[in-house]
Amino acid sequence: MAQYVSPGVYVVENDNSDYVPSINPSVVGIVGFASKGPTDKATLITTQDSLISTFGKPLAEAKNGGQGIEGAVEVLETTNSLYYVRAESGGVDASVDVPYGVCPAMGLSSTIGDTVPVYLEIQVKDGAGVSLYSTPLKVQVSALGDSSTALTTAFGTDIESARVQGVVADSSAFLAGSFPGSLATLEVNAYTDSTKASGLEVLLPLNATLDTPTVAGAASSLTVTGLSLTALNYKIESLYPGTGYNYTVNEDGSIDGVSVTVDSFGGKLNQIYVADGGVTQEDFTGSLIDNYYFIEEKINTGVTDAVSQLIKGNITLTGTDVDVTALPAFGSKISAAVGGTVESKDPRFVKLMNGTYQLTGGTDGIPATDDARATALIGVDGDDGKTGLQVLNDDLIAVTVAAVPGFTDARVQNALVTLAESTNLFLAVISPPFGISRVQDVFDWSNGLGTGIVSDRDSAINSSWAAIYWPWVKVFDAFSGKDKWYDPAIFAMRQMCFTDSVSESWFAPAGLNRGRLTKPTDVEVRLTQGDRDAMYSGGNVINPIVNFPQQGIAIYGQRTAQRRASALDRVNVRRLMIIIRKLVLQSTAQFAFEPNDPLTWEQVKNLATQLLDPIQRGRGITSYQVVCDGSTNTPDRIEKGQLWCKIYIRPTKTAEIVVFELNLTGQSVTTT
Repeated sequence: MAQYVSPGVYVVENDNSDYVPSINPSVVGIVGFASKGPTDKATLITTQDSLISTFGKPLAEAKNGGQGIEGAVEVLETTNSLYYVRAESGGVDASVDVPYGVCPAMGLSSTIGDTVPVYLEIQVKDGAGVSLYSTPLKVQVSALGDSSTALTTAFGTDIESARVQGVVADSSAFLAGSFPGSLATLEVNAYTDSTKASGLEVLLPLNATLDTPTVAGAASSLTVTGLSLTALNYKIESLYPGTGYNYTVNEDGSIDGVSVTVDSFGGKLNQIYVADGGVTQEDFTGSLIDNYYFIEEKINTGVTDAVSQLIKGNITLTGTDVDVTALPAFGSKISAAVGGTVESKDPRFVKLMNGTYQLTGGTDGIPATDDARATALIGVDGDDGKTGLQVLNDDLIAVTVAAVPGFTDARVQNALVTLAESTNLFLAVISPPFGISRVQDVFDWSNGLGTGIVSDRDSAINSSWAAIYWPWVKVFDAFSGKDKWYDPAIFAMRQMCFTDSVSESWFAPAGLNRGRLTKPTDVEVRLTQGDRDAMYSGGNVINPIVNFPQQGIAIYGQRTAQRRASALDRVNVRRLMIIIRKLVLQSTAQFAFEPNDPLTWEQVKNLATQLLDPIQRGRGITSYQVVCDGSTNTPDRIEKGQLWCKIYIRPTKTAEIVVFELNLTGQSVTTT
């Protein structure tokens, strides 16, 4: 408390406006493979379009890539918050080698224009041999000396549009065309007056072998050609591995994948246009020489702090990556940059060759065996970071429900359930394998007793942090134009998010109001009343998806996989507790390091009451009690620096069995 001594007016501000923040209960986490996009990173996706542009179209079933993309497409119809984690192992970047070329150039005498003005007529041909001036460019150069002042005056500073450039390098003056390659030429004629009455021998050509220029061969009329280098290339790769970056022209004429168009301009500079799906998405101004414009500064060499979201680059020597270093400004031999001996010359005016180049050779990084796929999907939480589904272990992304659609490997499912249980962050949604035709086989699978098609599961599923749905459902896939069988976990998550949008997350995502599925056209197995009774009793914990004759297809169960009878054997209660936990953590962090006394206890109690009141009014709980006083904060706990608050919650039960009792009475009986 501040001490006031002298007379005056003082203002003290106290913030007592704590309130419970809002959270999004419909944050979905999906782990799967993809044909492009970031790997082993939780990437926020808010629309179906951004999903496809980031991770590509669904993978062909033959690739054993699961149904991660298909699942994300469906779920994004009912939520705008989905984190996709792309698993990957050993994938290859799509790539293309863009060749270097050398621009035609010639030296200028340092004495040019000392006594009388010199007039130059210049014609430039591009890399295709096409003249760029309808009439030769006329330029006056005076008193060149060893500075760039006269060149700047003559040629200007607009390097972005210049087709010929005056350059000072190594204290020497040069003229250089802006286009590289063996078909590019620079033709210059010099005169001592504008009427071309006399010539003046002031020009020095660059030696044809690209070594240091010599004085030999001076003339007032010169034509110099460029050069196409062969062993050196600039390797442009996709930012991440995947076939989604491979340039492909489809049967209908549409284009998939990435291409790069290089356009020379501005002396040292190239414009690099990056197209995805035939549409330009990015463009960069880059150079192999100028550090400010160096290509690696404009795009990227890797995925860290990437500027381009599609490509990265590197200098290569006969196909091998080398250290990327900007060539000193129009100087030094290429060998100094790449550490080799091939093309060990002094090109000075080196640029990327014009053209459009398509990326090819990318692979998705989907392992070929079940064991390897399971390893990639499960991932690790190691010193080098998290991979696979371990990425979901993050409070910052706030996932509330998660799945690995299309993969029913017991190891992957067990890892997902274990992660949900150990972190208390989300509900794991899983399903039996496709192809099971008998209800008994589903029971055996969930109880760890399966044989044949379900032989990979030898342990029972028993956790309130998991929910099992069956059978699989048939859906028309717009990407392939065919009906496909979809993992029921996809539609279970979809209806959970739908429930959040039309009611609250503690309402049951089941029944004809919130569990009705409008997109599926059929179910893998048609369940009878007896099937459903068995799936929902006798210790079985399978949520049935039923095709009713008139009402259509609907999720008709909301059991968690917990075998013990308690409130947490229901999905709506588990989701309620996930939301309450997240609200408590987000709204009470400010009480750490506050005095552990009755005033703080009362503040904690008031905030907890603010948290639970809206849930009670929203029909999530029927009653509650918050205790934070001397009974919960004993002297021993206070001595240990602990503040305890107990919250007792009576969750609202759902009416899963609706019974109408019909009573027949005689005519004389009076009813009320």
